[in-house]
Amino acid sequence: MSVTRRQLAPAAASLAALAATPAFGQQTNEEVKWRLTSSFPKNLDTLWGASQTIARVVGEMTDGRFSIRPFAGGEIVPGLQVLDAVANGTVECGHTYTGYYIGKNTALIFDGSLPFGFTPRMHNAWMMFGDGRKLMDEIYDSFNVVALPAGQTGGQMFGWFRKELKSVQDLQGLKMRTAGFGGKVMTKLGVVPQQIAGSDIYPSMERGTIDACEWVGPYDDEKLGFHKVAKYYYTPGVMELEAVNQLMIGKPAWASLPPRYRAILRYACNYSMTEMLASYDAKNAVAIARLVAAGTQLSVLPDDIIKALRGALEAVLDEEAAASAQFKKILTNWRQFRANQHRWFSIADTRAEFAVYRSER
Repeated sequence: MSVTRRQLAPAAASLAALAATPAFGQQTNEEVKWRLTSSFPKNLDTLWGASQTIARVVGEMTDGRFSIRPFAGGEIVPGLQVLDAVANGTVECGHTYTGYYIGKNTALIFDGSLPFGFTPRMHNAWMMFGDGRKLMDEIYDSFNVVALPAGQTGGQMFGWFRKELKSVQDLQGLKMRTAGFGGKVMTKLGVVPQQIAGSDIYPSMERGTIDACEWVGPYDDEKLGFHKVAKYYYTPGVMELEAVNQLMIGKPAWASLPPRYRAILRYACNYSMTEMLASYDAKNAVAIARLVAAGTQLSVLPDDIIKALRGALEAVLDEEAAASAQFKKILTNWRQFRANQHRWFSIADTRAEFAVYRSER
């Protein structure tokens, strides 16, 4: 389905502002053809779909003169090698999640998802009205890439487990697929983390080479079939209150773009952020009902596990800060912003939402 003028209406004001600038208003007939490599397989239509959305919107707004061709994970490079492919010029751009690359620079996780951290709205506030954008761009500069936020899953689930979790002791020796930084935290509690691409999680669970896994939420997890190999599905998703995806662009490719095309690409990425979050919010609400009806045991993490995870997180953050001045600089800023945001949301949204949900029982 193509993006219509009516669908683009919510961003009309920002478009009008862009159009009023000389750089955007100046027309160009330059033909640009890019390749985009994604970290995600095509069967995960919401994650993969962000790449298609970006390509479609850019094409429609340039009458096809700026063409971006998306490739799914594995078609050009493996899904966890997108940053490398963009940085070394194999492709002009790639759609990915920064948490996959914390082995290169742990501070990349601040623009991905941190346990007990920001919700999507809080993250946007930090990036746009705090120091988030400036601090993260310093990291992206070191990889010779430009990063544009281009997708948001919203809050995720804690994960799927073959056995019930009753206490912190049940995590000892547990082999769990979890994203890199979350794995650092869970290691403190005895978990043996495994970083596995989405398409490889089900067979690993089926063969018993891992005992538990987390991916995104009900819609994607149902597609990947996790409910067939694990019974217990745990909430709350304290390890990922959000997960931001980025469109990473090689600096030479970015510099070669006409200013108008840069503005259009920024808009397309912003549109994909809104679309992905709305899509997950709509789909997850229906998928969780299907999963429970099919026999999934929706379970709540015991309080002692949540407290232990929070303690482990703060210990890992302090250790990373001690090892890296850059990480410490970002962490200090992030913690202060988080404290203010959590206080405000606990006063406003959180209490209001709980009151509404209780009234519906």
